[in-house]
Amino acid sequence: MKAGKADRTSRIGKIAGSSKPRSAAKAMESGVPPPSATASVLGIPEEEFTVRVRDAIMTLMHEVDRLRKEVDQTRERLEEMARTADQDMLLPILNRRAFVREISRFIAFAERYGTPSSLVYFDLDNFKTINDAHGHNAGDFVLHHFADLLQTQIRDSDVLARIGGDEFAVILAHVTLDQAKKKGASLAQSLREKPAVWNGHVVNLNFSFGAYELQAGASVDAALEQADRAMYSQKRLGSKI
Repeated sequence: MKAGKADRTSRIGKIAGSSKPRSAAKAMESGVPPPSATASVLGIPEEEFTVRVRDAIMTLMHEVDRLRKEVDQTRERLEEMARTADQDMLLPILNRRAFVREISRFIAFAERYGTPSSLVYFDLDNFKTINDAHGHNAGDFVLHHFADLLQTQIRDSDVLARIGGDEFAVILAHVTLDQAKKKGASLAQSLREKPAVWNGHVVNLNFSFGAYELQAGASVDAALEQADRAMYSQKRLGSKI
């Protein structure tokens, strides 16, 4: 009697000592979590899911998805507007507004790191005569030609813009004043070698340029004025291509 009672007690103890059902234990051993007794979506228990609740949740999820797409489209439109606001109306380069912002950025670099950068100001000489002799389409073509020439002669780290009708400017990163003057002379030589050709006719194009090294603490207006003065000084001296 005692032995039988002990055996029964042992079996009962083993059963009572196991807090997990046999199926749950097998699931744990296999690495698969046991199935939940109840399911829920958005915190709503399955037993409360009526047809109306399910429809309301689906409507809400569709609305969230629609709003997310609208936000993405709005962000893309704003980015496109920002790009358009910075681009010249005629040429695929920056306009004066964006260029002024870039000058401020390079002046800040000079203040913080002592990094040299130079501003080169270009003015096409007698540009009006091109429009008068060949028409405004030819004038636009010449502007494109000059912008392309500049673009191919500068680095990705440099910044090119049209800041007036026939006036262009470049920020040359990590370039001193003497180096900027040499760059201007190199561009003049490139224009001699690759003149604009409109309807089979070579369009003679000259330009004057002035350079100014961006100084720490300088204002944007002062930098542009100094480069402009240097350009007009060259024009008056007749130092042209």
